[in-house]
Amino acid sequence: MKKVLVLCTGNSCRSVMAEALINQLKDGYEAVSAGSFPAGYVHPKSIETLKRHGVDAGEPRSKSWDEFAGHEFDYVITVCDNAANEVCPVLMGSQTKLHWSTPDPAKAEGSDRDIEVAFDEAFNMLKTRIEQELP
Repeated sequence: MKKVLVLCTGNSCRSVMAEALINQLKDGYEAVSAGSFPAGYVHPKSIETLKRHGVDAGEPRSKSWDEFAGHEFDYVITVCDNAANEVCPVLMGSQTKLHWSTPDPAKAEGSDRDIEVAFDEAFNMLKTRIEQELP
């Protein structure tokens, strides 16, 4: 089983969606997600987007990457530019580091439809990267 840690700053949107997608799409992979400065909640639109696309969200919670210090991972994936430039906690092993720059749908403005489109775009970007870049 390959272990994956998906990192973002708030751990409320993109990293949560990537975690659920990896766990559903990739046999032989187990993903968790965390943030450098966790928001303390999972954005409801993240859960709605996953459900709308038939992905089981599980029971995600916004958590600190400190929970995973000392754990071994095969992959560490950052999905926001802020997290990519931060000093990660001490992780044991020789994990592969990937950066998948994904716009933050939580910052989307406009109508409900505009916001839904922003979440769908982030979802689709992550899904494509997972399908193409995780063997």
